[in-house]
Amino acid sequence: MTYTSEQEYLAHYQKTDYDTPLFTVDMAIFSVAKGQLQVLMIQRSNFPEKGKWALPGGFVNLKTDPDLMATAHRKLLEKTGIHSPYLEQVETIGNQHRDPRGWSITALYFALIDFDKFEIQASHTTEHSQWLPIDQALQLDLAFDHQQLLQLAYDRLGNKTRYTALPASLMPEFFTLTELQTIYEIILGHTLEKKSFRRRMQEAGAVEETGQQKIVGKRPAQLFRYALENYNFTFPRMLETPRNNAENEKS
Repeated sequence: MTYTSEQEYLAHYQKTDYDTPLFTVDMAIFSVAKGQLQVLMIQRSNFPEKGKWALPGGFVNLKTDPDLMATAHRKLLEKTGIHSPYLEQVETIGNQHRDPRGWSITALYFALIDFDKFEIQASHTTEHSQWLPIDQALQLDLAFDHQQLLQLAYDRLGNKTRYTALPASLMPEFFTLTELQTIYEIILGHTLEKKSFRRRMQEAGAVEETGQQKIVGKRPAQLFRYALENYNFTFPRMLETPRNNAENEKS
């Protein structure tokens, strides 16, 4: 059939003329607790992959979800009872192998949230969820391709930590620079050079002195607060890895 206008074409268009893949969102929700980077996992209560650990997520609702971000927030609340103020899309992955139900696409998101402010709120609609250390979670036989998804999200978090102020979102109103550096080191999984880290934070204006102190051990430590409007601030240079530090010392 030949159409003479866009309106006529759309009036006769049938979505069922084309195959539609399964479309989901999955989320890697990270936090820092007990001196470790933790990720929120759920244990699947339905087939397929029933009983396996997985990232929270689920299907897009074409009738109620205006966009993918709305789906992500809705499924996170349904699966875990958590409202996260911040979700960032990592990658979109689609193929015929990742889900036994057929050709599927998922939009992967990640977030870094305050462990104390966003506790799991269990209800009759939520699945069993649990915070797991990232190293432990990556060793599990996760559902579908969620080990790959978790690794992608973990890598993104590490990259964001190297060049943004995102980890500062986990700090209380007042903190020492040592406490802030510790959060960065927990997320990255390695130590940072103290003087370089402090210079980076202060020269960028990311933190400011409060004029207050607290006793750490037997010595007073200066208290700082975060000084920028949001945590999306990008530093001019990425944090150096231990290897880069070693190379710089030799040069």
